[in-house]
Amino acid sequence: SKAEMRHTCRGTINLATANITVEDSCNFIISNGGAQTYHLKASSEVERQRWVTALELAKAKAVKMLEESDDSGDESVSQTDKTELQSTLRTLSSKVEDLSTCNDLIAKHGTALQRSLSELETLRLPAESTEKIKQVNERATLFRITSNAMINACRDFLMLAQTHSKKWQKSLQHERDQRIRLEETLEQLAKQHNHLERAFRGATVLSASAPGTGASAKDPCCPAKGDLSDEDDDNEFFDAPEIITVPESMGHKRTGSNISGTSSDISLDEQYKHQVEDTKKEKRTRIPYKPNYSLNLWSIMKNCIGKELSKIPMPVNFNEPLSMLQRLTEDLEYHELLDRAAACESSLEQLCYVAAFTVSSYSTTVFRTSKPFNPLLGETFELDRLEENGYRSLCEQVSHHPPAAAHHADSKHGWTLRQEIKITSKFRGKYLSIMPLGTIHCVFHSSGNHYTWKKVTTTVHNIIVGKLWIDQSGEIEIVNHKTGDKCNLKFVPYSYFSRDVARKVTGEVTDPTGKVHFVLLGTWDEKMDCYKVTLGAGDNGAEGRQRPHEAEDSRVLLWKRNPLPKYAENMYYFSELALTLNAPESGTAPTDSRRRPDQRLMENGRWDEANAEKQRLEEKQRISRKRREAEAARATEDGTPYDPYKPLWFERRKDPVTQELAHVYRGGYWESKEKQDWTLCPDIF
Repeated sequence: SKAEMRHTCRGTINLATANITVEDSCNFIISNGGAQTYHLKASSEVERQRWVTALELAKAKAVKMLEESDDSGDESVSQTDKTELQSTLRTLSSKVEDLSTCNDLIAKHGTALQRSLSELETLRLPAESTEKIKQVNERATLFRITSNAMINACRDFLMLAQTHSKKWQKSLQHERDQRIRLEETLEQLAKQHNHLERAFRGATVLSASAPGTGASAKDPCCPAKGDLSDEDDDNEFFDAPEIITVPESMGHKRTGSNISGTSSDISLDEQYKHQVEDTKKEKRTRIPYKPNYSLNLWSIMKNCIGKELSKIPMPVNFNEPLSMLQRLTEDLEYHELLDRAAACESSLEQLCYVAAFTVSSYSTTVFRTSKPFNPLLGETFELDRLEENGYRSLCEQVSHHPPAAAHHADSKHGWTLRQEIKITSKFRGKYLSIMPLGTIHCVFHSSGNHYTWKKVTTTVHNIIVGKLWIDQSGEIEIVNHKTGDKCNLKFVPYSYFSRDVARKVTGEVTDPTGKVHFVLLGTWDEKMDCYKVTLGAGDNGAEGRQRPHEAEDSRVLLWKRNPLPKYAENMYYFSELALTLNAPESGTAPTDSRRRPDQRLMENGRWDEANAEKQRLEEKQRISRKRREAEAARATEDGTPYDPYKPLWFERRKDPVTQELAHVYRGGYWESKEKQDWTLCPDIF
């Protein structure tokens, strides 16, 4: 029960995606195909079957609810629905009137029939005929009673329908009025909040520049810890609402119902020079500053509560000039952690560095208030840093419904990283939940240690009013499938009432027996420390374990976040690596994200053109999808073989370790690049 969850809950599994398997007469297993697996034992076979049946029914219900929630919206009662309801009531009423008329006719003809039968009885007829006439008379009376009962039942039904329909209409109208009032109040509140903050910023800028001698307001604003990344997916695109340009003072803050950029005295042409100058030897350190456009967020989001974000129209104003594939590649920003892990002789120490690498991938989300472009089907992104950093990486969008990206990275320092991530997201009014699904694999070549883990849930707060801020919450279990070592990381959700440091992450590294060897402590936006655990003599319990603050001399700094580049607040809060990802590079595949035209236009500040280009690309993709669907339908009817869409550089295989179906790199990309043979690449741009 919900009451028990407060004090006895051991964890949760989403039933919609769970696997329920029977082990033996009393035991059964619930698993989500990854880190979460629960082994449950019932008192008897009958009890086990009751639980399995109940869970299977609940799973079916959960799947149905999930499907319904994707299609349903919070639509108010339209005038058409009211008219239809009133029309139905009128029809019912007329039908009951017809029944009433029939009742009168039945009564009239029934009385006449009975009179005739009574007259027949008075005649001198044989005894047999008299008996028959009596039977007919009784049946006619019974028929009349039944007819009257039917007419009365119909009249009662009509009265009930009329009474309740008025109540329903009144209730629905009340709910509709309440919703409209709430929307108006929220919009008004958002506008007031925005105006107040603008006025405050204006006053601050004036007071700061008054004593100076025409000093420029180009100094970077100190970024607050509350900014975030809006990592949702938008795999369907619609006409974007009108974009209104509003001049603003310096500062990159998303407030109220508006998202605004930062103004700059440097022209876009001057900024673009840095991009053109970029070469393979010298990576670019700047991109064109974010233009000063403003857009009403509430006008878009208010009709989307409870819906999958793929159904929400999203103009480029909410984006950053990087694709989801490039964002996935950013996981490699702290690749040196895996280099160090590869050099470790102890698998437990190695696990500490893998855990730090896992946490480091969230550090880029703190200040990133914009969402990445959703990749087109077949879009790729390569990052060749073999000479500089010893690794090279390839991503490909392998599925469109649901959106899924596959990633493979190899390093000459002795490790391979691969993952397939599907992003699901739900907008819940005040906050947005982003759930990355999929397993990440890291294999070290020399030792053969194979680690797997999954990502935690990201929550975006203050969607409607106030400053956006992001939080990561949940648990990550990193498993070494060769040795059985585990690391359990806990991302503590933010609480106003907690005295703990914000964005705290704690973890323990254990061997297969459950003995703790290392304790991890830190935050997902700053750093992670590691403490070696020593136990008291003969005591394997918690009391005998040395506490982290008592073992300060054993502390090792595993990871620390790199500082952001100068003027990062004007450049979408990109890190040094992120600034280089979209730099034009020769020799890349024609499907590479760097060649995506709407993303390039957006980076150069030409947002209106980018919105139009984005619609063109999505329409092109939609036509391709419909053509494939038509071919599949035709093949089904004719019985001819049909070859469904297959990614170019990845293939779907069953993973021997996790038993999951996932897209794995099939090879051939770097060889094609060397030959400059891109004949197999689809035309997506």
